[in-house]
Amino acid sequence: MPYRNIDHRLDEIDRRILHALMDDARDTSASALAAAAGVSGATIRNRIHKLEDVGIIRGYNTQVDFELAGGKLTNLYLCDVPVTERQAAAYEARAIPGVINVRTLMTGRRNLHVLAVGESTSDLRRIARRLTDIGIHIEDEDLVEEEIFAPYGPFDPNDGDQTPEANDFISLTGNASVVEVTVQSDAPIANLALEEAARQGILDEDTLVIAIERDDRELTPHGDTIVSPDDIVTILSRAGEDGDALSAFREPRRESESESESESATQ
Repeated sequence: MPYRNIDHRLDEIDRRILHALMDDARDTSASALAAAAGVSGATIRNRIHKLEDVGIIRGYNTQVDFELAGGKLTNLYLCDVPVTERQAAAYEARAIPGVINVRTLMTGRRNLHVLAVGESTSDLRRIARRLTDIGIHIEDEDLVEEEIFAPYGPFDPNDGDQTPEANDFISLTGNASVVEVTVQSDAPIANLALEEAARQGILDEDTLVIAIERDDRELTPHGDTIVSPDDIVTILSRAGEDGDALSAFREPRRESESESESESATQ
């Protein structure tokens, strides 16, 4: 069982991974996600392993049409269980042959939903009796006709605005911020050591690189650490999330883009 870490903070890359896996885990490849996110395939695989380890990704389930798979019946039992017994009852219900899913709700009646599959109505009655035998009160039940699933919209990188220039941003006191950004291939700092970047003025005195994620490794940066394209760099900026703090890690804007923005501003 994975370690359940409720304090794990998702960034833009994590959200992109989760959306893709929820949409179709079978056809989602690390290489495709890496190309879309601008990082390496090893980074994507490492992020997936981390999401599994902390319990955010809890498994990969296949959706089965049981009616097509031999004419089986899927039934949903809406049950009521005392709150103090809810968790234990859920595990007992899950152990009943034919039960494929158990959902617990925080409050109110019908706080336990049990989904089961049977060959016939007699099978479903057997499951109902077993639920009753372990102290679960069935308030209602019905045959399931269809279930429709969809990925979580706010995790969709193509929903609304373009992907943010920063993967993650945490505002601190005193106008400081911690920003996570992916190093682009033509960024001024790409393939330079940190001390050389500072000497050239690419990194200003208000910007400090505090961590580098490269493929499946977490690097502690030093002056001689070379920043590579696709690195995920965490920086502490004492000037906030301004353009100067991130410009070292982004590709320089083309003249046509700058001119287009200037024209838009004057209209």
